[in-house]
Amino acid sequence: MVTLIIGKKGSGKTKKLIQLANEAVAKSSGNVVVIEKGAGLTYDVTHKARLVDTNIYGIKGYDMLLGFISGICAGNYDVTDIFVDSTFKIAPQGVEGIEAFVTALNALSDESGANITLLVSSNEADLPAGLKAVCEEI
Repeated sequence: MVTLIIGKKGSGKTKKLIQLANEAVAKSSGNVVVIEKGAGLTYDVTHKARLVDTNIYGIKGYDMLLGFISGICAGNYDVTDIFVDSTFKIAPQGVEGIEAFVTALNALSDESGANITLLVSSNEADLPAGLKAVCEEI
């Protein structure tokens, strides 16, 4: 299952991600992965979650991010939850291409069993209509 947590910059999306990631670690029998641009969450997310900085791996754009997340799922059969902070900073094309990206992530989530949560700096009205069912506005 893919979920989008949406809201304008400064609306509390990252705080929500930290809460959700820490809760997922507490109840997960597998691994929880938090993907971010930079290393800003190092002290906020529990050390039991795997933090990944996309800057280290040169991840830019939806195609690279999809491949990266697919690799995480392929390399670790027991990943239960994946959280992506600042999706539009990692994929600067923004709204362009996000619907195809989410569709591909849904297929990956179904196949791997991992729950995937994306933080998106946008209003629901600015997103494609096909994504409204998976949005949770902050």
